[in-house]
Amino acid sequence: MTLTLYYHPLSSFCHKVLIALYENDTPFMPHFVDLQDATAAANFKKMWPVGRFPVLHDSAGDRMVPESSIIIEYLAQHYPGKSKLMPDDPDLARQMRMRDRFFDLYLHVPMQKIITDRLRPEGRNDPHGVEEARAMHRTSLGMLEQEIGSKRWIMGDTFTMADCAAAPALFYTDMTMPLGDTYKNVAAYLRRLKERPSYARVLKEAEPYFSMVPQ
Repeated sequence: MTLTLYYHPLSSFCHKVLIALYENDTPFMPHFVDLQDATAAANFKKMWPVGRFPVLHDSAGDRMVPESSIIIEYLAQHYPGKSKLMPDDPDLARQMRMRDRFFDLYLHVPMQKIITDRLRPEGRNDPHGVEEARAMHRTSLGMLEQEIGSKRWIMGDTFTMADCAAAPALFYTDMTMPLGDTYKNVAAYLRRLKERPSYARVLKEAEPYFSMVPQ
């Protein structure tokens, strides 16, 4: 097997890459990394000292590729498939990357702040930081509610890397701050994302671990 993905089934950024892999039925070997296991964590950090998921290893050329967006672009370049996640047109590609960064920076990251704060020992919480994250969520969801409108996917009719980023960001955001009727367009978009076979597969595989997510 040429490709090995070092991942955790609950990691939102791993979900993003898994969607891209499943969209194109790209063959790969999943390598579950349990960071609670000291040996596994130490071995993983030898490869990528930052210690964050996901990391892709391509044995062809012995390339180590970290960071979700970079991994998906790498796959599009070296292992293209039927689902074209990167537009050919430079202007469309730039617009798509902007939306990808929007989901990662303004939904993904604040969502992680809220969830990880729930894992902190009692008395070590950061209520101010959590409120800042929730404020960012409200701003970002308001912007997305207007932009997505009645579009099927964030770039229109074509499913792209930006939608790969949107799926886990919105799935976990809905856990921390339910979309409800406040963001109807976003909620409908999330339903479409969850029904997409590639993300439905990711969620099914992650289901046994969801009890570990702090409520």
